Amino acid sequence: MEDMTLRALRVLKEADLILAEDTRTSGILLKHFDIQRPLLSHHKFNEHQTAQPLVQRMLAGETFALVSDAGTPGISDPGFLLVRECVKAGVPVETLPGATAFVPALISSALPADRFCFEGFLPPKKGRQTRLDALQAEARTMIFYESPHRLCKTLEQFCETFGGERHACVAREISKVHEQCHRGTLDELRQYFAQNEPRGEIVLLVAGMPSDKHTEKNQSKNKYKQHETD
Repeated sequence: MEDMTLRALRVLKEADLILAEDTRTSGILLKHFDIQRPLLSHHKFNEHQTAQPLVQRMLAGETFALVSDAGTPGISDPGFLLVRECVKAGVPVETLPGATAFVPALISSALPADRFCFEGFLPPKKGRQTRLDALQAEARTMIFYESPHRLCKTLEQFCETFGGERHACVAREISKVHEQCHRGTLDELRQYFAQNEPRGEIVLLVAGMPSDKHTEKNQSKNKYKQHETD
C-alpha cells in the first residue's frame, strides 16, 4: 500500500474505468484509498478478445487505467497487447512509474547493476535448455522471474549451465511483508532452498560470466573455427 504514488492515486480517481488483472485484488487496493471507480477484468486469458473493443471505447473518448496484481503491467504481466493496439490506433499511452520487482531486487543483490539483461520467465519445458545455453557466455547480470515450486529445479539447472560457483541472489516478496534476499553462489542457494521451502513471488539474479572466462571462451571458439578452416 505504501508504494502507491500520488500521481497513480490521481489517475485512478480520474479514470472512467480501471482494468485489473484480478478485480478482487485490485478492489482491496482501491477500497484502501477510497477510490470508487468501475472495475473490469483484463488478464492473460481474455486480453486477446478484449483489446480491440477497449481501444474502440478509448477512441470514443473514455479514459482507462490498467493495473496488475503484483508487478508492472506489460512486464511478465498483461498489458503489452493492449498498449500495442492503442499505439496502432493512435490512442495516447501514458506509463506511470511504480513498483517493479526486478529493479529493487537487482540493487539489493549486490551484483553489478551497470549492465543487465531481463529474461523474465524461462519456458517451462520446450526451449528452456536452448535459452539457457544461449546465455552461457552472457557477461551482464541476468534477471529471471521464477515460481516457488520450480525454484529448486531451476537452481540445479543453473548450476549445470553456469557453474555452481557463480554468484547469484534469490529475492522474494519484494515490497511485501515477508521480503527477503538470499545471496551466495548458485550451489549454496541450491542447498539452502533444498532444505527451506521457497514461497512467494521470486526474482532470481545470476552474475554474468567473469571477463577472464569470457575471454577464454571466445579464444576456444576461435581456435575451433580455425581448426575447422584448416
